[in-house]
Amino acid sequence: MMKFAICNEIFQGWELEKQFETAAEVGFDGIEIAPFTMADSVLKIDAEQRRRIRDLSKQYGVEVVGIHWLLAGTSGYHVTDPDPEVRARTREYLKELVRFGVEIGGSMEVVGSPKQRNVKEGVTYEQAWEWFKQALSEAAKVEGAENFMICIEPLAPAVDNNFITRAEEARRMAREIGLPNVGVILDTYSGNQVEDDLPEEIRKTAELLGHYHCNDDNERAPGYGGIDFVPIMRALLDIDYQRYCSIEVFDFSLDPVEHCRKGLQTLKEALDKAGG
Repeated sequence: MMKFAICNEIFQGWELEKQFETAAEVGFDGIEIAPFTMADSVLKIDAEQRRRIRDLSKQYGVEVVGIHWLLAGTSGYHVTDPDPEVRARTREYLKELVRFGVEIGGSMEVVGSPKQRNVKEGVTYEQAWEWFKQALSEAAKVEGAENFMICIEPLAPAVDNNFITRAEEARRMAREIGLPNVGVILDTYSGNQVEDDLPEEIRKTAELLGHYHCNDDNERAPGYGGIDFVPIMRALLDIDYQRYCSIEVFDFSLDPVEHCRKGLQTLKEALDKAGG
């Protein structure tokens, strides 16, 4: 059964308990955590805070889906930097992020963070590809993370990204890594810009699709823009997708609760129309 979650940065500045409480009240099954909403480094999120997340999840019946925006808010990290010391430091940090995701009860992470993966001047695409592959391979092999899915996210050039922009590239990267806990996440906002047929790309990604992000073409939640989510939901049903669809927004100007409500209602209506 498909489930719905909310990415927690929509609740900017809110205490964690209020975030979980609101997610439960609106009707979400899960919540997706961006580490930068808690600290500028995941290393600063201590054991007590991690335990608090697990406790709140149990208290409110809202599952911790996983983590995203992995390198947002940090400094000194870049997966494909030409400096080997920077790459080594980033690989170690990516391992810490996996440990954090596992410790808070999550089952996946979204590898997006375009600014910290972009191909820099003087680096070839092939070099960046191998460095990225090495970093994710190491992260996926963290002890205890065998069932924690690392999801590679293709991102449109419009979000300042020049590395892995299409679903086909993300699938190829996941297959080259060849580990059972490395897959793909697709994102409606980016996919709508770069793919000729996003629902068909969802179908092509079937066995690798570990997560899905729902957002409209105006950076708001579903229902606020022009994207028809019925074909998206139909494609997910066609591949028997039973993981999470998380609402991720980039426009924080609206009331968070109403923003959440309309987004979730839109997705549930689309799912119903699609035959779910």
